[in-house]
Amino acid sequence: MIRRPLILSVTLLALAACSRAPEESASAPAARPVELVVYSERREPLIQPIFERYTAETGIRVSWLTDAAPALIERLVAEGANTRADLFMAVDAGNLWQAAERGVLAVIDSPALEAAIPAHLRDPDDRWFALSLRARTLVYSTERVRPEELSTYEDLADPKWRGRLCLRSSKKVYNQSLTATMIERLGAERTEDILRGWVANLAAPPFADDTLLINAVAAGQCDVGIVNTYYFGRVQKDNPAVPVAVFWPNQGEGEAGVHVNISGAGVTAHSKNAAAAQAFLEWLASDAVQEAFAKTNFEFPAKPGIAVDPLVAAWGAFRADPVDVVVAGRRQAEAVQLMDRAGWR
Repeated sequence: MIRRPLILSVTLLALAACSRAPEESASAPAARPVELVVYSERREPLIQPIFERYTAETGIRVSWLTDAAPALIERLVAEGANTRADLFMAVDAGNLWQAAERGVLAVIDSPALEAAIPAHLRDPDDRWFALSLRARTLVYSTERVRPEELSTYEDLADPKWRGRLCLRSSKKVYNQSLTATMIERLGAERTEDILRGWVANLAAPPFADDTLLINAVAAGQCDVGIVNTYYFGRVQKDNPAVPVAVFWPNQGEGEAGVHVNISGAGVTAHSKNAAAAQAFLEWLASDAVQEAFAKTNFEFPAKPGIAVDPLVAAWGAFRADPVDVVVAGRRQAEAVQLMDRAGWR
C-alpha cells in the first residue's frame, strides 16, 4: 500500500458547522486546518495531478492511501467510525456497489452531481457517482484481421476464431462486470454458451494484464482480444505504429452497444469532513476537471459533452450499452460462478 500526502499544505477556513457548542460564542474563530483523506483503488500517477490541482485551487490538503478495492472496503468496515477516510475511489462499478452494500458510503444529496452525471452512471441511492468512463471493447491485429470480420462480443465464440482469441483472467473485476451485463441482457444460459465458446477459442492462457494482451496481439500470439480502451491508449501513445486497432462491437440495429464501465467515488459513511468531501466530489464532476481527469488516463468523461483526448477521439465514435452500471455489482457473484462453470480461469 502507498500513502503519500501532497507537499502543499495550507490552512482553509472550515466549512461552517450546522450548530455551535453552547460555550462557543458567535465571534469565536471558525478557522481550522482541513485535510481530505482518500482511499483510492486508482494508482498514484493517475490521481496525484488532480489532487495537487485541487490543493492549489482551494488550499485543502489531500492525502491518499492506495490499495485494491476489496482491501480498502474491508479496512473501512474494520475502522468504522474511527476511519480517517473521507472519500472512497474505485475503478469499477462492481467495486463501488460492493462498498455501498457493505455500508461504508454515505448518501449524497447533491443537485450538482445529479445534473452532471447521468442516472445510469451513478448509484440509485446516490452513494457513489461515476467520474470517468472506459469502454471494454475489441482490439485486433491490423496485419491479420480485416475490420469487416468483426461484429459483436458474441461472435468471438464462433469457431472461426479458434486459436485466435486472447482474454484477460476472469479474476479481474473488469471481465466480471462485462459478464454481469451480458447476463442482464442475454440471460445466464446464453451468456454461458458464449463464454464457453470464448474459452474454446483461446490462443493462450488468460493474461494477467490488458497491456500484455495487447502486446500479444501485436506480436502475433493471437489476432483479437477484449481490453479496456485506456490500456490501448497507453500502448498507442508509447508506440503509435503498433499494429493493433480498436473495434467497436455490437453497433448494429437492435444490438446492445459497447460495454462501458466507470471509475467513480463516494463520501465515506464516517467522514469527519463530509461537506468538504462532497464539495471535492462536485469539483471532480465540473467541466474543466472532467476533461483533465479523463485525459490523464485516456478515458472518457462521465459528464456528457466534455472533450476527450485527441488520441481517444481518433478511435471514432461509438454507441454505448445504456444498461445501468449498477448491474455490474448486483450480478457480480452470479457472473463469477458462471465464468467458473465455463472454464474461464
